[in-house]
Amino acid sequence: MNRNLLYLVIGALVVATLVLSYYFYQERQNSTRIEISVGKDGISVETK
Repeated sequence: MNRNLLYLVIGALVVATLVLSYYFYQERQNSTRIEISVGKDGISVETK
């Protein structure tokens, strides 16, 4: 195998890893959040 082709394959794997890592990071940030508030009407739990 040509050395340049090997570098190309390694570079493509690194880029794919970075893209997937960013995608999973964004999905984790957009996950469901729970908000709990206490007021005169009692405790309220909301998911956002």
